[in-house]
Amino acid sequence: MIQTIRIGHLLRETVATPYRHLVTRPTGAAIRGRIQAVLAASECLTALLDFSGIELLDFSCADEVVAKLLLAAEDRDGRFLVLCGLREDQHEAIEHVLTHHHLAVTALRDEDDGTPRLLGWVTADAHAAFGCLCERGALSAGELAAALDWPSARAEAALEALAGHRLVQTDGERCCPLPLA
Repeated sequence: MIQTIRIGHLLRETVATPYRHLVTRPTGAAIRGRIQAVLAASECLTALLDFSGIELLDFSCADEVVAKLLLAAEDRDGRFLVLCGLREDQHEAIEHVLTHHHLAVTALRDEDDGTPRLLGWVTADAHAAFGCLCERGALSAGELAAALDWPSARAEAALEALAGHRLVQTDGERCCPLPLA
């Protein structure tokens, strides 16, 4: 099951302002705290953080909300985070802070087609493997190696990198993109 957390709604509740600007480090920390509380009370394995109600997202809030949430959640008991509702300028802010921390997250390109996109830092091989998984669906390391014409050790390393960043789910043998519906 997937839980949607509407960041714009949390912002209005937390800051009590009519503005839809997620700016300043204290605001970002407050929103992250609210997200963590929602996640702690939930049994859902995947959380969809919906930024569609946000007009402006600065670097400090991208760092506080997304990067620090991922850093704090590295031991999140098998939970996954996916971002949606981001505009291109917001993608860039999040990409910048995640790359700085060597973190990555899956984001949906837009709500119409739901195509997954990686934001942040992963190796070139992990990025290629992610693209192949999104295109073909669940694959084992051997199937990925055949699809990309790689040695199996290279495919295994790429899948391990994706799993380490919590960008794919695995059933022990096959990896697949996160369920987004």
